[in-house]
Amino acid sequence: MKKWEILNKFHDEDIVQVLLKNRGLNKKQDIENFLNPGDPSTLTSEAVEIDAPSLHQAIQRIKKAIEKRESIVVYADYDADGITAGAIMWEALHELRATVMPYIPHRVDEGYGLSKIGIDNVVEQYHSKLIITVDHGISGKEKVDYAKSLGIDVIITDHHVKSKDLPDCTIVHTTKLCGAGVSWFLAKELTPSSSLELAAIGTIADMVPLVGPNRAIVKHGLEIINKTNRVGLNALVKESGLTKGELSVFDVSHVLAPRLNAMGRLEHALDALRLLCTHRKERAMELAQKLGLTNKERQQLTVDTTAHALEIIKGTSLFKQGSALGKKLIFLAHESYNQGVIGLVAGKLVEEHYLPTIVVSKGELISKASARSISGFNIVEAIRQMSDILIDVGGHPMAAGFTVETKNLGVLQDRLEKLAEKELDEEKLTRVLKVDAEIPLEFVTEELWRKLQDFQPFGFGNPEPVFATRDVKVKDARLVGSAGKHLKLRLQPTAMEAIAFNFGSLYGKLQPNAVVDIAYSINRDTWNGNSRLQLKIKDIQLSQ
Repeated sequence: MKKWEILNKFHDEDIVQVLLKNRGLNKKQDIENFLNPGDPSTLTSEAVEIDAPSLHQAIQRIKKAIEKRESIVVYADYDADGITAGAIMWEALHELRATVMPYIPHRVDEGYGLSKIGIDNVVEQYHSKLIITVDHGISGKEKVDYAKSLGIDVIITDHHVKSKDLPDCTIVHTTKLCGAGVSWFLAKELTPSSSLELAAIGTIADMVPLVGPNRAIVKHGLEIINKTNRVGLNALVKESGLTKGELSVFDVSHVLAPRLNAMGRLEHALDALRLLCTHRKERAMELAQKLGLTNKERQQLTVDTTAHALEIIKGTSLFKQGSALGKKLIFLAHESYNQGVIGLVAGKLVEEHYLPTIVVSKGELISKASARSISGFNIVEAIRQMSDILIDVGGHPMAAGFTVETKNLGVLQDRLEKLAEKELDEEKLTRVLKVDAEIPLEFVTEELWRKLQDFQPFGFGNPEPVFATRDVKVKDARLVGSAGKHLKLRLQPTAMEAIAFNFGSLYGKLQPNAVVDIAYSINRDTWNGNSRLQLKIKDIQLSQ
C-alpha cells in the first residue's frame, strides 16, 4: 500500500470533502451535479459530444423511412452493450410503427460488426433499404460501401474510437457514452418513451466511466430497473436469484449482464434481445432459463481455458517478472480457445500477472483475438500500429479485438512485445491501490456509511471509496469458502468484522493479536434478516 492522506479532523463531512476532492470535484455546481445527477432525458447533444447536424440528419432519414414504409434493420453487436442498444433502437422504431427488424451477427460465422455475409443476409431476409448499426460500424468503411452498392443507406451509431478512414454515411458518434447510451440518445430524440433501464444495463456492462451523463443514466436507470414491469428483466432477475428493489451496479455487472453476454459468446445473441423485448411471461421465463444455463456453460469454459493459459505461462520463463527473459506483454494463441471467452480469459490473466494480455483463438487460416490492458498502455492504439498485417481491429484503450491471418501471428507477437518493452516501465507495471483517506477504525459508523451512499452508483470511473487504517489488531481469523481461499476477520478495537477475499494464504500469520495495516471499503452485510457493517478488505499487510 502507498502513502495515504491522513485526516487531521475526523468528521464525516471532512471525509466527504476528501472524497469529492479525490474525484476532481471542487466547484459547488460540479458537486451538486455529481451528488444529484439530473434527469438524463434533458441531456443535449452538446453535453454528450454528439454532432448535432449528424444527429438531425439521422433523425430525418429515419422519419423518411417510416413514412415510406421502408424496411429498416437495426444491426446490433452480440455483447450486452450491443444487445441492449439493439433492443432500445428496435423498440423505439417499433413504437413509431416502423417496418423494423433486429439483426445480430453470429460471432463465429460472421464475426464482429458489419460484414458482407451479414449485409447479404439482411437483403435476403428483409429487403432492407436502411441499416442502423448500434455499438459498432465506425471502422466499417468497406462494409458501408458494399451496402450502398446494393442500394442500402446506413446510419452508424457507435462509441468506439474512430478509425482514420471513416465510413461515407451518416454517423452518430461519441466516446462519452456506451453503445446503448448512443442508441438511447438517438431513440429519445425520436420518441419520448425510450428505454433508460436498458441504457443503464449497457452502460454498466461496457464499463464506461460512471461520471457525467453516464452517471445520470445509471443512477436514474437503476431506479427504473428496481421498479420495472419489463417482463424479460423480471424473468432474468428471478432466474438469477436476485431481489428486485435491491439491485445494484454490482448485480447488473456481475449477474445480469454476464447472462446477456453468454448467448453471444457461445450461441446466438438474438435470444437475449428477444428476452428484453418480449411481453409474454412464459416466453420470458423460458428464455431467462436458457440464458442462465448458457451462462453456466460459459463460466466453466472460462475456468478451463484460463487454467490452460496459466499452465502455459507457468511452464515457461518468458513471462516471469524480473527474469532476463521477462516479457512486458502476454501473447497466447491456441487452437482450442473458444472465441466467445478469450476476452474474459485475457481479463483473468491481467488480474493474475498485471501485464497487457492478448489471447488468440487460433484458426487454420484466420485467427480472432481479444486484448485487455493495464493503466497507461493504450491497447487499441498499440494494435492499430500493426494494421499492415491485420484484417481488422477495434476497441478501447483498455480492451480491444482484432482479426489476423494465422500465418502472421508470430510476426505480430514479436512486434507487439517489442512495442510493450519500449513503452512500459517499472512504474506502469506496478499495480497501485488508490486509497481515499486514512481513518481510525472507530470512525467506521452507520452515519459514515449512509453518507457514502450519496456517491452511488459506484463503478468504473467512480470506484467505491477505499479507506486505510494502520496498526489494527486481529482478534480472530478463520478460513472461509469451499477451498479456504478467503479470510473472515474480527478486528479490534471495535470488534468490526471483515471479509478478505483471496487472502487465505495469510491465515498462518494472522494469529490472535497480530497487528496489521488494512485498506478496505465499507459494506453492509445482510444475512438471515440481520444487517451490519462489514469491511471488505482490499489489501492487508503485517505491521512492521
